Amino acid sequence: MMFEWTAGGYDARLREQIRDWLAEDIGSGDITTETTIPRTSQSKAIIHMKDDGIIAGLPVAKLVFEIVDSSLRFQAYAQDGDAVKKGTIIAEVEGSTHSLLTGERLALNLMQRLSGIATKTASYVEALQGLPVRLVDTRKTTPGHRMLEKYAVRVGGGANHRFGLYDAVMIKDNHIKGSGGITAAVAAARRQIPHTMKIEVETESLAEVEEALRSGADIIMLDNMDTELMKEAVALIKGRSPHVIVEASGGVTLDTIHGIAECGVDVISVGGLTYSFQALDISLDLGEKKGGMNA
Repeated sequence: MMFEWTAGGYDARLREQIRDWLAEDIGSGDITTETTIPRTSQSKAIIHMKDDGIIAGLPVAKLVFEIVDSSLRFQAYAQDGDAVKKGTIIAEVEGSTHSLLTGERLALNLMQRLSGIATKTASYVEALQGLPVRLVDTRKTTPGHRMLEKYAVRVGGGANHRFGLYDAVMIKDNHIKGSGGITAAVAAARRQIPHTMKIEVETESLAEVEEALRSGADIIMLDNMDTELMKEAVALIKGRSPHVIVEASGGVTLDTIHGIAECGVDVISVGGLTYSFQALDISLDLGEKKGGMNA
């Protein structure tokens, strides 16, 4: 999968973040490496899998090592989106031993977390095979890591919901309370936003679905509904306004997602893709022979 960002200029921002993250880890210097290994030492290291899963973040790891020391040579033997097995050598890095060890932990931390997200996303995508529904993430991301984590969701086969508070109107329960109701909230938003921007309304009952339809919402979220109520809501929405997008959200698990999809919703959003996942175990070892995907 290509390493690309959906927001212009994020490459420069990512470089700034990596420098900040390195500064957090290195502080005044890598005292262990500096006191135990000669400055002139050169090494070759392999990066290998200690878990099965979907790899994500190889280009990010390469960028980490590049920022630590531009003379390091990084060779990937896999690409983001590959399903890899425990023991697979996914990359090799060669150059200054000091530089390798200084960049090791940040590169691995990022790959492990992103690969965990991609792997979990892929399991949810697999559960939806054959059903005409889109799996998306939410804004429940690690502060400072949103673009990376949403990238990992795409690597795993999912899609992205809004990126922030700025790119879509999502009227949730507290907005409804604060504005005086769904109708008032939608009307106020519609008066002020561009005609190109959609309005989504969160609903928890059929009465709220009815009001969202009357107000002209473009997307209706069915929040924490059981499947029987969800089927009724979908039938109501599609029967009256087939163009309205229906999103299911709230408490979606791997065990329940297929049944939710069968209710006829268009989109299922899962916050757990980015806030509740198991990072993959990935390791870097010095002095190993050059390998590849089948090593």
